[in-house]
Amino acid sequence: MNKTSIIVESILGAAVVALFILFFTVNPWAKKSSNNEVEAQGELLPIAVVNTDSILLHYTLAVEASDKLQAQYEESMVKLDTKAKAFQKEYETFQQDVLNFQKKVEANAFLSRERAESEQARLQKKEQQLMAKQQELENLRQKLSADFMAQQSELTQQLQDSVQAYLREMNADGHLHLILNDAVLMNKVAGYDITDEVIEALNARYAK
Repeated sequence: MNKTSIIVESILGAAVVALFILFFTVNPWAKKSSNNEVEAQGELLPIAVVNTDSILLHYTLAVEASDKLQAQYEESMVKLDTKAKAFQKEYETFQQDVLNFQKKVEANAFLSRERAESEQARLQKKEQQLMAKQQELENLRQKLSADFMAQQSELTQQLQDSVQAYLREMNADGHLHLILNDAVLMNKVAGYDITDEVIEALNARYAK
């Protein structure tokens, strides 16, 4: 996995980690049982666990969001790098022109004072143009970064909304009192993990 993928998935992962620490109020019309009654009946407590890493790996929306973010990031970096290389080449040419001018001045190589002043004015104008281009590059870097962050925020919100909508629909009757991300658990307990069920349902909904 490359560095960009790790960055993108870490961003989405952080968003989903926060999402899954959800508390649900039990449906007031549903039959309630105490913990002692549940344990006595040999049933599971009204708690579920979801593995967010698995959701990121297998939920089609999350995968597509990650791929889209990565592609946009790479495209932005190529665009910025191309302009930066062009600027660097132009700047190096300018530096060489300045060096040549200084050598000519020292060697009295100009035919007239006017010719030397004209060349000096040209170099000064070129320097101002390069400073403007350097600022344009910085502005472009900031714009690309802002655009990337905006797209990232939009896709992350879409992912959060989709998962949260399913979980609320799934638990509309209040049969689950608590849904946790397994990242907050020290030990996994068999029978409480509903990750596969959630992924299957999410992908089925997304496919439609």
